[in-house]
Parts: sequence; C-alpha cells; structure tokens
Amino acid sequence: MAVTDDDLAHLRRCVELAREAVDGGDEPFGSLLLDPHGAVRFEDHNRVKDGDSTRHPEFAIAKWAVEHLSPADRARSTVYTSGEHCPMCAAAHAWVGLGRVVYAASSAQLTRWLDEWNATPPPVAALPITAVAPGVPVDGPAEQLTEEMKALYAKAFRP
Repeated sequence: MAVTDDDLAHLRRCVELAREAVDGGDEPFGSLLLDPHGAVRFEDHNRVKDGDSTRHPEFAIAKWAVEHLSPADRARSTVYTSGEHCPMCAAAHAWVGLGRVVYAASSAQLTRWLDEWNATPPPVAALPITAVAPGVPVDGPAEQLTEEMKALYAKAFRP
C-alpha cells in the first residue's frame, strides 16, 4: 500500500513532534498511534536527552497500546512515525501485535546522511522494520517529507 494523502497528514504531525523534540534538545523523532476508527490515541517524541536511550516514542506507543487497547484493536491500529523504527521499537511493535507502520524517513536514508556528514553512527544496526518484524505491514518513506527530515536530522546529528 502506498503512502496516501491521509497518511501524509499524520506524518506531518510526526515531523512537527520531531521538530519539538530537536528544539528541546532531544533527537528528532516523533510518532503517533491511530486506533482502528482513525482517532489519534497517543503521540510523543524522543525523550533520550537525559540518558535513557530507550525512551523512543514508538516504544512508548507499544507500552501504551498494551494497557489501553484490546489485541484486536492493536492489530487494526496504525503507527505513524517520522523515522523508521529502530530494531528495539520494531520488536516491541511486533511483540504487542500492533498493525501497520507508516514512516517519513527510512533507516537507510538516515544511515546515508550520517555517513555523508561523517557523524557518529548509532550503537544499534539500522535494520528495516521488516527484517526485525517480517509480519508487520510497512509503508514509507514519504518522498514529500525527505528534505524536511534530512534538515531535522542535520540539525541534531551533523557535527
């Protein structure tokens, strides 16, 4: 399934959340969860600046979903995110049975940009979601948001 205009609207909110994060001194990642009826049920951005590198919004979504949604509703929900899930978040997503993921920028794009800038790579391999969670439906990247995401990543990661 391709990224639709509705998907883009939700991804734009994720980019806004990522911008809020980087403006607050954190890493530029933002995500939201839509329930099966299309209502935004949870949104957040990275909160790793204080030293807990597991405080990713996608991981927070997985934990929230377990506490607030039935397994059936989790499976029919959609997670939107500014950047493709890291392996930790992809695993959490799959373990709790969340549905589709739609992302603005891929892990491969981020890796390419970090290399281009001679920036420090992350300590975890940049695997595609489908390599970690092969049963999760995934769409992205959204080409319409590539330059905006590259600029946010540059602000945060470019030496």
